Amino acid sequence: MSQVVPQSADSLHAELRALIASSRQRLAGAVNAELTRLYWSVGERLRTEVLGGADRAKYGDQLINRVGDQLAQEFGRGFEAKNLRRMVQFAQAFPLPEIVATLSRQLSWSHFVNLLPLKTEPARQFYASQAAANTWSVRELRQQIERKAFERTELAALQAPIPQTTPALVFKDPYFLDFLGLRQGHDEADLEAAILRQLEAFILELGRGFAFVERQKRMVIDGDDFYLDLLFYHRRLRRLVAIELKLGRFKAAHKGQMELYLKWLDKHERQLGEEAPIGLILCAESSREQVELLQMHKDGITVAEYWTELPPKAELERQLHAALIEARERLARRGVLLGDLDDA
Repeated sequence: MSQVVPQSADSLHAELRALIASSRQRLAGAVNAELTRLYWSVGERLRTEVLGGADRAKYGDQLINRVGDQLAQEFGRGFEAKNLRRMVQFAQAFPLPEIVATLSRQLSWSHFVNLLPLKTEPARQFYASQAAANTWSVRELRQQIERKAFERTELAALQAPIPQTTPALVFKDPYFLDFLGLRQGHDEADLEAAILRQLEAFILELGRGFAFVERQKRMVIDGDDFYLDLLFYHRRLRRLVAIELKLGRFKAAHKGQMELYLKWLDKHERQLGEEAPIGLILCAESSREQVELLQMHKDGITVAEYWTELPPKAELERQLHAALIEARERLARRGVLLGDLDDA
């Protein structure tokens, strides 16, 4: 006669299973953090030993090869010469041990390896902090780097050099919507429908923290019906995000439309404890001078282009680089003008 297992045994099993799994996860995280700190310490020691001057470069290379052979025999291929050089790069790219200690609790060694080829410190800091805050996998980090998230975020942020209503590091410019598979001659309804079919991919392109609320949000104002294309909520910022889709080039009239929507949302949809709604106008082509003159960031509105096809990597880099230079030059001219006005 078989014994009947009491229901309490099942719940006890589930509780203990969760306890064991959680402990293993913490242990794996602790091991990863310790390994990362070890790699930094090895790289820092080698850096101070072999990079004392240009005349020691040849000596340093020979020393790393020799030490790498010895360590690889004792501790495995993870410490062979090519990996020791990577540890030196790691110590050079992240010179502060306290920063490494903090990041190593959330990022794996593989995360750091993907950060090393980045050419500037601001780019490394951006991707490292975003990967840690948003718990990006190594694959997600690699994809964000390939799709130039740092440059696009910087370009969008240059619309508001001094953060005011619109929070920094929320929007990008342009947005890459190549995954929608849109054909020539599509209209705004096609674009909206494609986004909803690929909603998960669209939210990933927007960034972590966005949650879909509603499409074609109806607003009744003075007896007339108005419809907002897409409404999202950003959990970390605790505010609604209104998104309008425009097929053509940005027009100044788009600002007034979005301002109306944001004021209605602020009055009728904003919940207790939430911040004021913000808006994103996605256009096929931006008009940067109009956006600058309208100072839309003061009203919590960002304008960005969307691209339904991606150019080759070299062309993408060239276009984003040119756009950043242009935006910085406009910002510099604005600073000069503001300075002149203050002196007058």
